[in-house]
Amino acid sequence: MKARCVIYDCDGVLFDSLEANGRLYNDLCVSVGRPLLTPEELTYVHCHTVFEAVHFMFRHDNGLETKALEALKQIDFKHYIGFLKMEPYLIETLTLLKEKGIWRAINTNRTTTMPHIVERFGLGPYFDMVVTALDVKNHKPHRESVDKIVDAFKLNRSEVVFVGDSEVDRQTAGSAGVRFVAYKNRDLGSKTFIDDHRALLNLIA
Repeated sequence: MKARCVIYDCDGVLFDSLEANGRLYNDLCVSVGRPLLTPEELTYVHCHTVFEAVHFMFRHDNGLETKALEALKQIDFKHYIGFLKMEPYLIETLTLLKEKGIWRAINTNRTTTMPHIVERFGLGPYFDMVVTALDVKNHKPHRESVDKIVDAFKLNRSEVVFVGDSEVDRQTAGSAGVRFVAYKNRDLGSKTFIDDHRALLNLIA
């Protein structure tokens, strides 16, 4: 598997962010007086934009959804960044990819929190491009975010590998016509799977 660019999802790939997302949306639940997240809801909010997440959580009560959107404006999202846990061997792998001359990009449905995450964990030197849901008209699973990266680096799609952990990521790679590598999630049914960032180096050597 030859590659000139590796695109990474953020949540679940660069970071174990389940606790951080769970805390954020459970705090939102408490603030508007509804029960805590169900397992189904936690899975959903983990890989969708914040507005999609709120809509899904309060899909049965429009009035409560409006209240939640107002409460959301009072939440300091930076508080939850401290609960992110960087995945093992990530920096080591990113460094080796750079040495091989391979572009490294982030493609995430996060919005305003991404710059803070990059700064907090010192990721700036390790990525050549970051695309969030705010940088496109159509966020994942639409292909636009991948197209933006492909065009920026003047790549052929056969030269791009997308590493993701969710169905949204798999659909994004499929719609954009780039190869998909499932990270720590065999349920996605991908032919290519890794459970360690270092394993990617063997795939694209």
